[in-house]
Amino acid sequence: MISVDSVTVEFNGSPLFKDITFSINENDRIALMGKNGAGKSTLLKIMAGASKPTRGKVSAPKDAVVAYLPQHLLTADDCTVFEETSKAFSKILNMKNQMDDFNKQLETRTDYESDEYSKIIEQVSELSEKYYSIEEVNFDAEVEKTLMGLGFVRSDFTRSTSEFSGGWRMRIELAKILLQKPDLILLDEPTNHLDIESVQWLEEFLKSSAKAVIVISHDKAFVDNLTNRTIEITMGKIYDYKTNYSHYLQLRKERREQQQKHFDDQQKEIADIQGFIDRFKGTYSKTLQVQSRVKMLEKIEIVEVDEVDTSSLNLKFPPAPRSGSYPVIVEGLTKKYGDHVVFQDASLTIARGEKVAFVGKNGEGKSTLVKAIMGEIEFEGKLQLGHNSMIGYFAQNQASLLDVDLTVFETIDQIAQGDIRTKIKDILGAFMFSGDDIDKKVKVLSGGERTRLAMIKLLLQPVNLLILDEPTNHLDIKTKEILKDALKAFDGTLILVSHDRDFLVDLAEKVFEFGNKRIKEHFEDINGFLRNKKIENLKEIERTKVK
Repeated sequence: MISVDSVTVEFNGSPLFKDITFSINENDRIALMGKNGAGKSTLLKIMAGASKPTRGKVSAPKDAVVAYLPQHLLTADDCTVFEETSKAFSKILNMKNQMDDFNKQLETRTDYESDEYSKIIEQVSELSEKYYSIEEVNFDAEVEKTLMGLGFVRSDFTRSTSEFSGGWRMRIELAKILLQKPDLILLDEPTNHLDIESVQWLEEFLKSSAKAVIVISHDKAFVDNLTNRTIEITMGKIYDYKTNYSHYLQLRKERREQQQKHFDDQQKEIADIQGFIDRFKGTYSKTLQVQSRVKMLEKIEIVEVDEVDTSSLNLKFPPAPRSGSYPVIVEGLTKKYGDHVVFQDASLTIARGEKVAFVGKNGEGKSTLVKAIMGEIEFEGKLQLGHNSMIGYFAQNQASLLDVDLTVFETIDQIAQGDIRTKIKDILGAFMFSGDDIDKKVKVLSGGERTRLAMIKLLLQPVNLLILDEPTNHLDIKTKEILKDALKAFDGTLILVSHDRDFLVDLAEKVFEFGNKRIKEHFEDINGFLRNKKIENLKEIERTKVK
């Protein structure tokens, strides 16, 4: 269907990747993998036509539609959410307007024998053939269904896009892409700004309705559930596996073990040849044999072993000072913004040492309750923090709150106190900032690097109540696993607001679900909650149909 032919990208004469070739067929669900900096986003941009390769080309049929969702994007601010999303159908509507215009000309013109008249007839015929071959669609109904699947409510439809955060605008762009029904959808970290239900909806949509998909994602569960093929970029080459992410990891491990074995065997052979040369160099009777072995050495092509990303985050939370038995007690809590009720008469208790997850659709009050706990907003009802509660808070937009004009070192030096100031370089090194990295300005850091830097600020003083609001956005799979292990070992109380199912598994032991203006306590882990939630969702769908 669509092919990538000998694509090479060079920066300052040095190749990022070289002579990459593969094709994408209908029903391919491809995970594009590789360590940070391998060139995944660059390759996606080239396939989308947003960047050009140094050499090579991407070929597609003439009428093929390729849609691309980059990591960072903002929609226009001149219309409502519904109007902006409806732009997905602008080509079809333009086609209809063009046909109407041509038909009007044919009605009014009288130069029936002219070339211009014949040309208009040809154009009308061509447009009509295209237009009437498109399946008849209720555009408004499709827009509504897609927006609601991605977490919007009807009252959002008439609001201006300017009222929404970057994450919600990203959902609008995603809705436009899905509604176009493209031949190939390219998604770069699509789940970063989606809640659990929206991720599940997107997953099901892509599996059942999309023609072909290539996705870059750090959400392991999403990638595993969606994909049937994995393409890895490593050391400037690609490896193409006809399988999903988990199986690819096993196959990659086996591949590298084979490479290592061939490399070790080759090194032994080279050592033997070199040993013969060194031993008999200058021995007249062995001259021809020595020369022969020198030529053998020159001809040997060294076996390459795929690089392993050995950079490792050394993450450990300081011991938690002892707090009271119940760090958070909420009774009859209500929060309103004007006439809008976020939640009403909510009650919950979180015990010392508990690890709990706040889940639910965006806008249902998860971050609002966190702000109430932090004392950042006013509310009705009672909210009491336990004795000696010391809060560490990682906000959803924590990474974007960093001063972009400071260097990495200056960011930490500003808040470090006492003996810790003598250990700043060691701390930064533990978070994979070493050498020249510490002198980089925050403005040039990737999303993952900024998140790691924000995490350091959180760790500089001991806490016993840790509140993390979407901490895994922009973190790669490896770093997420290290953070997860550190949180498992944390001996204080943990509140996690997250849409990342894989991150919550084996970490959150209790779930508080936010929805319908209330907070419901589930005495089960995230897997149990999701099993039950799927049943509840089916009932909700049935009730909607009855209405």
